[in-house]
Amino acid sequence: MKRLVPALIVAAALLVACGAADRDAPVPTFETGVDPSAWARVSAGVFLSGQEAGPVTIDYDYEILVTDVTVASYVEFLNAAVADGAVEIGAQAVTSSYPGDSYGGLNHELRIDPGDYPLVPLDDPASRFTFDGQVFAVKSDWQNHPMTNVTWFGARAYCSYYGWRLPTEMEWEKAARGTDGRPYPWGGELTPNHANFYNSRDPFEDMSTFGSRTTPVGFYGGETHERLMTYDAASPYGLYDMAGNVWQWTGDVIPGLSDRFMRGGSKDSYARDLRVWVRNSAPPMYYGPGVGFRCARQN
Repeated sequence: MKRLVPALIVAAALLVACGAADRDAPVPTFETGVDPSAWARVSAGVFLSGQEAGPVTIDYDYEILVTDVTVASYVEFLNAAVADGAVEIGAQAVTSSYPGDSYGGLNHELRIDPGDYPLVPLDDPASRFTFDGQVFAVKSDWQNHPMTNVTWFGARAYCSYYGWRLPTEMEWEKAARGTDGRPYPWGGELTPNHANFYNSRDPFEDMSTFGSRTTPVGFYGGETHERLMTYDAASPYGLYDMAGNVWQWTGDVIPGLSDRFMRGGSKDSYARDLRVWVRNSAPPMYYGPGVGFRCARQN
């Protein structure tokens, strides 16, 4: 299983080498025409899961957001949740309460007791919002990009605030690949026209300076953006960015295992990690520029 810790070391080295000027370089802006508030319905039934494509049954219908949660949507949540008293502003992070996990004392298991946990940092230059002590605002041109630098607690808090939840791993995988066992959301082959991954050379990627950035949600929808002609990379259920751009937190809490799982690969992932069965994991308080989320719900 690929872990995130080595990636943190590499990312830190890049930040030191490149400096803040590259971080603040202008961001290309594109309208994708994809509605980030839209939901896709996934019907109950069997699908083929994992690299071996074994049958798994999900015996209920559910809905899942068509895109990752955007920066604009998350900033709207932060302002509303602060006003409602649902979250707190700490010295270094926005926090909210979590009921805790059961603890089995197993090797490498972290104790996660009831208490307040960080949702998003307030002092990280890679964050895509500002906070003036009163109001959160989106940094220029990041509105329709996926929300990143968000912990598992931050993803869970967003979904819970609206009466939703994070998708389970199996819900996420079925929504990503449909029922036929395909390795990628759109089919059997990956090209730089399908997704944002390491060295895919989209308009947001310049490996000579700061490195890769996310693309706006729904960017790979069959349109031509600047120099890049994209293919329609929607999943069989119409979901976008289920491979590449950002890893996506999932909701499973497994007894004896404090890490949380994520799926999908990111802008910094090698092509092999964009296959729908690939998992990543990190402690729930981890955040990074290549990790986001989307929500699920049942009627």
